[in-house]
Amino acid sequence: MLIIPAIDLIDGKAVRLYQGDYKKSRIFGDDPAAFAKRFYDGGAKWLHLVDLDGARSANQKNLKSVQRIITAVPTTDVELGGGIRDEDAVTRCFALGVSRVILGTAALKDREFTARMVKAHGEKLAVGVDARDGRVATEGWTEGSDADSIEFCKQMRDLGVRHIIYTDISKDGAGKGTNLPVYRRLTQEIKGVCITASGGISSLDEIKALRDMGVYASILGSALYTGAVELEKAIEVAE
Repeated sequence: MLIIPAIDLIDGKAVRLYQGDYKKSRIFGDDPAAFAKRFYDGGAKWLHLVDLDGARSANQKNLKSVQRIITAVPTTDVELGGGIRDEDAVTRCFALGVSRVILGTAALKDREFTARMVKAHGEKLAVGVDARDGRVATEGWTEGSDADSIEFCKQMRDLGVRHIIYTDISKDGAGKGTNLPVYRRLTQEIKGVCITASGGISSLDEIKALRDMGVYASILGSALYTGAVELEKAIEVAE
């Protein structure tokens, strides 16, 4: 199982949100590239970047920071989400050197576009499923929907998506543990898809549990920034 450190971006700064609430953001530094280098030195093979400004506004606003991160860690793969709603945005991301593009709101609201991007880019395209009370949230977690999150994952699989990043918003940034039951269900019910767990992972025991149930990758955010989990130990446990 991969361990993927997360760098969330607002106004060019590295931040973490509490349960998806933009009013409860914590700034960890104004040099995200320095965090990227730290994670790279710690053994990370992938980084998970989210343009939170873009996710909320549908207009990517942190591409300069993304470019600096990619330049700082040229041998590390980077996946990027947030505000990617059309083909031009996808093209821009790949032109920057992004290894995998993540569709969120667009995946729910524009199936034709999503199918076209999956066909064009295959495993370089992922779908981020952000769930609040079992329903898919959109627009940077600020809007809800009636879409059942598990059924939506199945629909994305049937569309050809091979990478799904599932986040339980209620757990994200809270440091109180992740939603292990939902990942167990996803790995059991949705075969042929690489499931990435995101949101609230805060202990080595949880990492072991996710590894044992067959999760493809685990994204670590606040646990790394606060020191609750050491990256090197997390990678060791996940292997």
